[in-house]
Amino acid sequence: MGIRADKVAEAAKGYGHVLIVMRHAKAEPYGPTGDYDRPLAERGRRQAKAMGRGLLAMGLSPDRIACSAATRTMQTCERMLRSFGDKPVVDYRQSLYEAGMQAVMDELAHTKDAHRTLMVLGHEPTMSIASQWLASPSSDPATRDLLNLGLSTASVAVFGSDLPFSRWRLHEADLLGVLTPNDVD
Repeated sequence: MGIRADKVAEAAKGYGHVLIVMRHAKAEPYGPTGDYDRPLAERGRRQAKAMGRGLLAMGLSPDRIACSAATRTMQTCERMLRSFGDKPVVDYRQSLYEAGMQAVMDELAHTKDAHRTLMVLGHEPTMSIASQWLASPSSDPATRDLLNLGLSTASVAVFGSDLPFSRWRLHEADLLGVLTPNDVD
């Protein structure tokens, strides 16, 4: 997308709390096992690894990850944890597969104030819709417009606020950037 990851990383340093909203990496096509059990494709494994390394290099290793319990999201998370190490607390949530926007808001509401960097790892269209609803009107319009296209596989929207996550409300977080694995690799 041509966004400079170093600019996003620098901007994130100015906030007390950073949210990373991520769509899972590329999965195998829908098959006989159904949507929920679709594994990552080889390309998806590479994407997840690149995004994990890139976020770590940006200083955006999460303290906590709220991850959908679907196979492809758990595999995306597992690949990124190879870069993050044991630092993040990971909670696998069925609700992030099936409950839409409310599940994202519930994760924010239930995140302890001590957590400074939270990742919510889920599916489209929920991840891009949640990002649209979280972005403040003062966020860069061109960056907000990227969310209208949806998040491509393994892409992230990065937000900042000085408020603890439990106090975030709609349209109050600063959208710092939308990054693909190519932007951070």
